[in-house]
Amino acid sequence: MSTFLRPLSYQYPWLYNTISRLSALAVGGEKRFRSLSLEGININSNSKILDLCCGSGQTTEFLVQKSSQVTGLDASSTAINRAKQIVPEANYVNALAEKMPFPEEEFDLVHSSVALHEMETEQLREILREVYRVLKPEGIFAFIDLHKPTNVLFWPSLATFMWLFETETAWNLLDTNLVNELKAVGFKDCEKHLYAGGSLQVIQARK
Repeated sequence: MSTFLRPLSYQYPWLYNTISRLSALAVGGEKRFRSLSLEGININSNSKILDLCCGSGQTTEFLVQKSSQVTGLDASSTAINRAKQIVPEANYVNALAEKMPFPEEEFDLVHSSVALHEMETEQLREILREVYRVLKPEGIFAFIDLHKPTNVLFWPSLATFMWLFETETAWNLLDTNLVNELKAVGFKDCEKHLYAGGSLQVIQARK
């Protein structure tokens, strides 16, 4: 069950974006937050990138600065329309992440920013299988999402955010070992790094 603030955050994106920007201060601000999962990845202007669950294009805006071949995918047509206005340089597809309308081995990089915690367990596994399918051999899946804090001082702020804006799927993700889930799909070289007292996890996995 979600709180009344969750639908409001969809109706008024500035509300969620403001909270997100404040939360990003824990890792040095929004720019660093958006780039954390991309650190160490070789990206050029011809890299084919999929911004998975792109929302209104907050991270897409950073990705188009690195490549001219960025595609944003989201299940919400409203979010896609907003993204088109904010970041017109990218291409956009309105579709489910677990049923992506792309051929196999299409992308060099699939990126996702704090979206996987929105998914039910089996839905998440379907998405991981789809990501593996659309990645080229040696392609990378890189994402940032919530994580159970390793520093107890970060529990109050994370819990408050989740109680206000998230559903039980977010709480379930805190108990999910995403590295194991990725390996089960076939990913290799899974690297995981924690930030903000362990309340954020960044994972890069290679096909």
